[in-house]
Order: sequence, then C-alpha cells, then structure tokens
Amino acid sequence: MSRNLSGGPKEISISHGDYFTAVRTFFINHGLAFICAAAKQHLKQPVKSADIHKIRIRLEKHGEFYHPARIEVLLAQQAILFVLNVAVSQTGIRTIAEEYRNLKLLGDRFSAGFLPRAYGCGEVATAGGRKLSMFLGQWFQGYNEFHISRDQSDKADKIAVWDEDGSRFFLSAEQRAEVYRQAAKILTYYYNVETFKQVSAWHHAAGDFVARMDDNTVDLKLITVRRYAPLFKDPGRLETNPKNAESILQALLIYFLNLSVWMRLDRMDGIGELVWLGPEVVRSTVVGVFDGLAHKPADPVLPGAADLCFKYYLSVCTPEILLELTESILQAIHPAAPEIPVIKQNLVEHVRLLIESIGEL
Repeated sequence: MSRNLSGGPKEISISHGDYFTAVRTFFINHGLAFICAAAKQHLKQPVKSADIHKIRIRLEKHGEFYHPARIEVLLAQQAILFVLNVAVSQTGIRTIAEEYRNLKLLGDRFSAGFLPRAYGCGEVATAGGRKLSMFLGQWFQGYNEFHISRDQSDKADKIAVWDEDGSRFFLSAEQRAEVYRQAAKILTYYYNVETFKQVSAWHHAAGDFVARMDDNTVDLKLITVRRYAPLFKDPGRLETNPKNAESILQALLIYFLNLSVWMRLDRMDGIGELVWLGPEVVRSTVVGVFDGLAHKPADPVLPGAADLCFKYYLSVCTPEILLELTESILQAIHPAAPEIPVIKQNLVEHVRLLIESIGEL
C-alpha cells in the first residue's frame, strides 16, 4: 500500500493471505458465473462451472488504484487467461465501480477492441472486515507494460518494455514513434465529438497502455478507463450549443492540445522522476489524432469528415491562439500537481513543435 503517487495519506496494508482469500471468495460467490459467461464468448460454446478443473491466481503488480491478479482458468483442453482488478485502498474502491461502467459502456458502443472487455464485478470482505472491490476483465495475452527508461549503453532515454519473464528490452526510434501514434489514435477513437466525452485521468506512468511486439511490429492496447467524461464541467462555456459545428471544432481543438501535453509526460521507470518526453512524440501525437478522427462516422453537423474539418480548422488558428489555449490547459490542473512546473518550462517550445507537425499534415 506504500505506492502512492497522489500525495494523499497512506493507508494500512492488508496481508497477502487476506488478498488471496478474498479473491478465492469472489470466485466462489460471484466469479465462476462470470468466468463461464466469458469463456462461452471466447470458445463459442457453453461452459459450465463443472468444466473448470482449476483456477490459478497470481498477484501481478501493485498500483496506486488496483492490485491486479492474473487468473488462469484451466479447462479440459486449454487454459484461458483473465485479469481480476482488486481495489484495496479507498481511492481504488471509489474508482473501480466507475471504471467497470466505463469499460462496459465503451465496449458495447465501439467495435474496435482497444479496451479489455469487463465481465462482472463484486465486493468481498476480509476476515478482518475490510471490504475489497474487484472486477473480472479480459487479459491481453502477450501485452506488457512499458515506460521511459535510461539505456545505459548510450545513456539515452528510450521506451523499455517490461517482459513477462522480468526482463526488459528497449524499442527502436521507429517503434517508439509508433507507440505514441497508436496511443493518440486510441484515445481519439474513444473521444465523442458531439458530447465532448473523453478518456481522462490516464497517465503513461500508471502503465495504462500495454504493448505487444510481433516481428518488430508494435501493437497497443489501453487497459483502463478510470474516467470517461466531457472536457468541460459546463459545456455551456462554449459560446454556442454543443450541436454547432463551431463548438464541436473548438472542443476538439482543446482536446487535441490537452492530449499533446499529457502525451509527453511519463515517470522514469514508471515510478521515478517526471520526464518530459522528446520532440518526436509531438509528431506521433498529431498523426495519431488524425488517424483516430478518420474512424469517426459522418456527422451531419459538420460540413465534411471530422479529420478534414479539423485539419482546416487548425490551418486557420494562429500561433498566438494555440499558445494561449495551451496555456489555459494549466488552469484545469491542480496547482500543486508536480506536472505544472515541467509543463510550464517546456510549453512554448511544445507549441512551436505542434505548429511544425500540423504544417506537415
């Protein structure tokens, strides 16, 4: 329970014994039905609890929100993997119900499989009366967490992928560019241009994206949606109503600028000092946003495809407007957030790189 990046007070920990006993109880009380339903989807045939020979539970990692376990379900002919996200802290418990709803909502509404499916949730009390919340989800086999890390061979900061066997390997410059392009594409794919809803509260440092390598080709997934909400607390802040083309493009611009900033933030090895990622991330983000917009269905409010309309909209934005709007993003961040000084120090150069990348579209 000592991993606590939010700065709040630390909570008393629970034992590994209580953790594993609670997970076992979850499956006895709730999870077998969830597993059978999920396995039926996977195998395209009915699965009964009697078909399950064994369930192996492995505690994978300790995060600020969850302590996820890898669940290996052994059937007669094969094994199926799931993830069980377990919330122990009050912060995690407050988050997990909303996340479960978000994953169900987006999984049903969007066809691309960038997010894990969510199969069922429940609550279990430990022997000491502490309540743990958990939900069963899809496990992305072969996908691993990654973070910026120092390559000691040349002292350069690169993406290190954390392999399942405990080893780490570095990505090439081309692979790193692809990681950030896909991350921006995935987040934009789930951005709702009409309601302004977006996947928020994500962070590279939290390991929210995972990567798989296939013959040097990178494939990315987003494994968490802790918050899916509009850009603005009050959409009326825009001068016109949300169904107006101008307001849609205004909101999309703010989403774009905000994403470009957060895409450049990570922590060294996931838990170390804050890192402002290199300029190549800007180009990848711009390309990824337009890749995501290209998947948007036609909207009768816009005069054309979302990506083409937004490209034109950006072309008429002056550098002064882009800088002013990007600076305003800082006002939405808690003033004590450690990211503030890092963003301020790099903001002017960041906007210059954005303008260059937009010009290359």
